Amino acid sequence: MKFEGTAAATVARTLLQAGPSTATDIADTLGLSGAAVRKQLDQLLHLGLVESSERAPYGPAALDSKRGRGRPSRVFMLTSAGRARFGEQQESLGLSAVKYLNNTSGAGAVIDFATSVASDFVARHIEITELGTIEERAVALIEALNQDGYAATETEGLYGSTQICQHNCPMGDIAIEFPAMCEAETKAFSELTGVHVTRLATIAKGNAVCTTLVPHTRRENA
Repeated sequence: MKFEGTAAATVARTLLQAGPSTATDIADTLGLSGAAVRKQLDQLLHLGLVESSERAPYGPAALDSKRGRGRPSRVFMLTSAGRARFGEQQESLGLSAVKYLNNTSGAGAVIDFATSVASDFVARHIEITELGTIEERAVALIEALNQDGYAATETEGLYGSTQICQHNCPMGDIAIEFPAMCEAETKAFSELTGVHVTRLATIAKGNAVCTTLVPHTRRENA
C-alpha cells in the first residue's frame, strides 16, 4: 500500500530523509507554503503515518526546539507505519526469510546471519578505517549508511562526539523480532570508526530514529 497523493508522499519522504521537522522546516525544504505543508501533514496524521510533539526526540529539531520564546513549534516525525510505506514489500520478505531461518536452524543461525550482514557492510566500506580522525570516520559512516538507504544525518553530540541519526531502517521489522541485527550493526560501527560507540535509541524499540553516539576520542583502559 502506497501513499495516496504525490504531495503527501513528498512531505513524508522529506521527514524520512531529514528526520523530525517542523512544518516550517518542511516548507522551506520543499519550497512550498506553510499552509500547503500543514494540509498534507494533517492527512498523514489522520492516517497514522506521522505523529507530532512539541519537542523532537533526536536530531537538529531537538536543539532548535529549545531556542526562542513562547510556545514551541510542533515537530513532526514518521511513525513506524509511515516508515514501512517505503520499501514495505522488501522488508516483509526479509522478515519472512529470517523467521524461516530461525524456525529451521535456530537462533544461532540468525546470529550468524546478522554477523554476516554486518561484516559485509564493513567490507564494502573498509576504506573508512583509513581516515585520519574518528570524526572523519563518523561522517564517512553516515555517507555509507545513506548509500544503503538508512537516511542518516549528523548531529553534534555532547562532550566532543558525533550523534548519528538513522531515520529509516531497511531491516527495521526484522530487528524488532531479532535484536541480533541491531547488535551486529553496532559492532560494525565500532569496527569502522575505531572507537566504542553507544546506541542511545533504535527504531526497533519504538523510537523515532536509531541514534548512535560516536565519541571523538578513545577511552584508554586503566
